[in-house]
Amino acid sequence: MTTLPAKSQKKLGLVIDLDICVGCHACVIACKGWNTENYGAPLSDQDPYGADPSGTFLNRVHSYEIQPDQGDAQLVHFPKSCLHCEDAPCVTVCPTGASYKRDKDGIVLVNEDHCIGCGLCAWSCPYGARELDLAAGVMKKCTLCVDRIYNENLPQEDQIPACVRTCPAGARHFGDLGDATSDVSQLVADRGGVDLMPEMGTKPVNKYLPPRPKDQTTTAPSPALDQPHTTPQGFMAWLDRALDQLPGGAK
Repeated sequence: MTTLPAKSQKKLGLVIDLDICVGCHACVIACKGWNTENYGAPLSDQDPYGADPSGTFLNRVHSYEIQPDQGDAQLVHFPKSCLHCEDAPCVTVCPTGASYKRDKDGIVLVNEDHCIGCGLCAWSCPYGARELDLAAGVMKKCTLCVDRIYNENLPQEDQIPACVRTCPAGARHFGDLGDATSDVSQLVADRGGVDLMPEMGTKPVNKYLPPRPKDQTTTAPSPALDQPHTTPQGFMAWLDRALDQLPGGAK
């Protein structure tokens, strides 16, 4: 009797290529536009053209300059949104059960009818991926565009997250990371994709592809940066330190 292999659990997520992201913020604008129109309640802004603007964004892009001891600096753009962690602390701490992780595809969502805006999920998220919508008084986050990816009324090419659909550089990829044979899983394997802050134990589904080595025939990367051009681990260790320097800290 032949025993069939157990089917892996579906884990929908993103793979983001830091080597080719150009920091154009097209993904940020597409995310804001789509979710403002289709989230149920707009993603609000407060005094957007004033001296002290604020607003709700489900996807942000941070830029960092890596400066070797010799040679030219390298600019790295780092998009950040919910990583849909397997062991999501935001789900664990939520006192009302508003934050939850779906069994069928692994997407972490917020039931806004149950959210009381206490902020515990934001405090527990090591990635700073939760946003309190000041106008709505509830927490909001990346949904992987569940209203797009399962919408059969959309053309096939549009049944992907808005950020992926709009990326002009092709730096964002969407698929099932629970399937070792999927395109995104193969991309992670081929390029040495890594978790963000693996030491936090959250097991993020989303993966990052680190910058590929540049021409180093005349220059060498700085040891102070743990040689980020040379190894994925070195780059991510540097990125961990950079995230700590964000306003309010990302951890």
